[in-house]
Amino acid sequence: MTEIFEGNFTQQEPIPDEAIEAALRVMQSGRLHRYNVGPGEDGEVALLEQEFAEQMGAKYCLAVASGGYAMATALRALGVKPGDRVLTNAFTLAPVPGAIASVGAVPVFVGVTEALVIDLDDLEAKAGQADVLMLSHMRGHLCDMDRLMEICDSHGIKVVEDCAHTMGAKWRETLSGRYGVFACYSTQTYKHANSGEGGLLISDDDLLMARAIMLSGSYMLYERHLARPPVEVFEQVKYVTPNVSGRMDHLRAAILRPQLRDLGTQVERWNARYRVVEEGLRDTPGLTVVERPEEETYVGSSIQFLLLDWSEEKIAEVVKRCAARGVEVKWFGGSEPVAFTSRYDSWRYAPSERMPESDRVLGGIMDMRIPLTFSLEDCAQIARIIRSEVAAVFQGA
Repeated sequence: MTEIFEGNFTQQEPIPDEAIEAALRVMQSGRLHRYNVGPGEDGEVALLEQEFAEQMGAKYCLAVASGGYAMATALRALGVKPGDRVLTNAFTLAPVPGAIASVGAVPVFVGVTEALVIDLDDLEAKAGQADVLMLSHMRGHLCDMDRLMEICDSHGIKVVEDCAHTMGAKWRETLSGRYGVFACYSTQTYKHANSGEGGLLISDDDLLMARAIMLSGSYMLYERHLARPPVEVFEQVKYVTPNVSGRMDHLRAAILRPQLRDLGTQVERWNARYRVVEEGLRDTPGLTVVERPEEETYVGSSIQFLLLDWSEEKIAEVVKRCAARGVEVKWFGGSEPVAFTSRYDSWRYAPSERMPESDRVLGGIMDMRIPLTFSLEDCAQIARIIRSEVAAVFQGA
């Protein structure tokens, strides 16, 4: 009998009761705006920033409207100007080059390896072209961060980490986001904490974070922030930094605070599911499992595998056959972007040169979400279905 998976790949877990109760209190107060607080109150946003900074081991945190806004704010705070070039990954999602383009800068794409991380040899070759690297830890894969920082430090490159898929991940014993001058996180529904849309920005740099807070629309109310630089630092920037309002509101902050306190438990749950799928896909004819390095502690909220050197027709057949059995596998190699899948040559506002080795990898990347609404048994069934359909297409069945 042919197995059919009945689960939903876009169904998230309910918002925790504690978060719902906190959101209700905010709505009942009517004080949704980030600076609208009662006498003696700090407000949900300021408390969220304080708690997340402590959780990540950072001095400062700013809660914002989206991960994309966090990235653009980091670039503005760094002084990136129209026409400047910014290094970034060829394998990433549209908000990353979009953030670069939003400040008038030009993305310079760096290749991807079969481990689905930035090609450090290509980075070294292109290091002289820009002063900033927007490093996307795409789909939660961490490169050798020690070597990356050696390259960037030796060339005077400032690193901004896009940690949308690595909240809670580590390279060796260092949390993702603690290498660059800024780290950007997303709390969009399909990330590791769910506020529908939202983002977080952390830094240890006094001047950069003061600029970011002013950019986010502090209206000279920066003293109400709890995870901020000293007040005197703002004197250097407050009259010369434009207001590009985008700090988070109290409602979303209230929803996030209980979720972030439970991040460690959620990471363990994702990784248990990831390992079941990963083991189920091993030794599938024609399929390459992306091996994780020992130095990496990952967050397995999605899984990727490679169908290297397959024809477009055969990959499309795998996607179609899996979908017919209820399994939603996405392909990043298509010549036209579909939903969130796209390649560096899809973004026509960002001119690029061909990278044949990276094109080969991108042409074989398959991607699948692993929602926490799936059980371990669900994950085992999904792996069986993918294994069966990949093997059948590969063997010409």
